[in-house]
Amino acid sequence: MQTWIRFRRPDGDTAYGRLDDADADRVIEFDGPGYTDPRPTGNTYSYASLDLLAPCEPGKIVALWNNFHALAARLEKSVPVHPLFLLKPASSLAGPGDAIRRPAGYTGKIAYEGELGIVIGRECRNVPLSEAASHIFGYTIVNDVTAGELLNADPNFPQWTRAKGSDTFGCIGPAIVTGFDWRSASVVTRLDGAERQNYPLSDIVFSPEEQVSRLSQDMTLMPGDVIAVGTSIGVGSMKDGSVVEVSIRGIGSLVNHMGA
Repeated sequence: MQTWIRFRRPDGDTAYGRLDDADADRVIEFDGPGYTDPRPTGNTYSYASLDLLAPCEPGKIVALWNNFHALAARLEKSVPVHPLFLLKPASSLAGPGDAIRRPAGYTGKIAYEGELGIVIGRECRNVPLSEAASHIFGYTIVNDVTAGELLNADPNFPQWTRAKGSDTFGCIGPAIVTGFDWRSASVVTRLDGAERQNYPLSDIVFSPEEQVSRLSQDMTLMPGDVIAVGTSIGVGSMKDGSVVEVSIRGIGSLVNHMGA
């Protein structure tokens, strides 16, 4: 397992790095993200001193819906036969510590959705299931933020992209972990310190490998793209000033706050 981050260097430039296996506070800088076969630059930093950014810059975030058995049962929905998804634009990206901002003129509820994120490492199109794992670089944490009342604001057209695609609505981080065993992990979401979600990833409908294979039949997935695998029971709304923390043991904690 390796832990990759993206951060702002003391000189203000953006850089990529990997946590030293022998010293978790030592970051080795590389000349690119882990999936590009980068080389060390010779610079090292203390992890605790760094200003972390979203660990990758996806061209698109593919966000799944109704991908956990428990949530499907709660919603009284049938389990889908193909992943149900929407696209969040690259401009929605936010990193650890960033504020979640309300869309201009919107005063309704804004919801958190704690999720596992798949980071693509190799371009893939029509990838068979047997080869899908080799196209996954690693895993991260996603908060798939949603302006819930925009979704059905127009009864003629469900506005998934508008409800989920605003600036800062694609929170990702704090790191990408390769070789992560998602089967034994859980997603825990806390709002102002109170636990709101705690669900096992083993309850997933489509495994990460199945998602990569099936989604690659619909579109080309590019290195750095992120698949948000969907959420389960416990989604709720955030008030202005609230702090939301999504944690997955083995990856870390993604903390953001609602801007006032």
